[in-house]
Amino acid sequence: ALLRPDRFRAVIGLSVPFRPRGSVRPTTMMPRTDDAIFYQLYFQDPGVAEAELERDVRDTMRTVAWAASGDRPREGATNPAGIGMVPKGGGFLSAMGKPETLPPWLTEADIDFYAGEFARTGFRGGLNWYRNIDRNWELLAPYAGSVVTVPALYVAGDRDLVLAFRGMDQLIANLAKFVPQLRRTLILPGCGHWTQQERPDDINSAMLEFLKGL
Repeated sequence: ALLRPDRFRAVIGLSVPFRPRGSVRPTTMMPRTDDAIFYQLYFQDPGVAEAELERDVRDTMRTVAWAASGDRPREGATNPAGIGMVPKGGGFLSAMGKPETLPPWLTEADIDFYAGEFARTGFRGGLNWYRNIDRNWELLAPYAGSVVTVPALYVAGDRDLVLAFRGMDQLIANLAKFVPQLRRTLILPGCGHWTQQERPDDINSAMLEFLKGL
């Protein structure tokens, strides 16, 4: 929608809001401490995250699906290294905990399917997106300062950890500056990162209402 508004009449964003291109490479702005690094930095070195995530693919899918959802209890669930941080000497999964049961929107059959697909393909394809964050920033240099000009809808859950990242509250509050035709911002109570999986009826309703107004 940013690059080809002539091809895209409208856009709907879930969870992660549009962020305008910054003035420096994204990885240089990611938090790091003596004890931990941001998870997207942890993903940078080929083979490291793959080895962890592929050690037990089914356990990985079960853990990540539950830990990022709105159903994970927040009491005692705080990552001591900070939100989105991976402790040095640890791994991406180390601070997530393990679900005793799955949330009602997720079944063991779902986990079986996801695990089967990632066991077949591995995680490298998805991780490579993070490894190209700086390259994408370079390629988008001609669009520095550009805004999304088509009609837009943004939906997220109030328990989505993305919304807890530094500066995200201000970005969402000022989203219309970068997306002038933002028709609606909808924050779903109790919903986590897997917006359309956790709240399919709410998402379908919001999307249909938005599309009817185009």
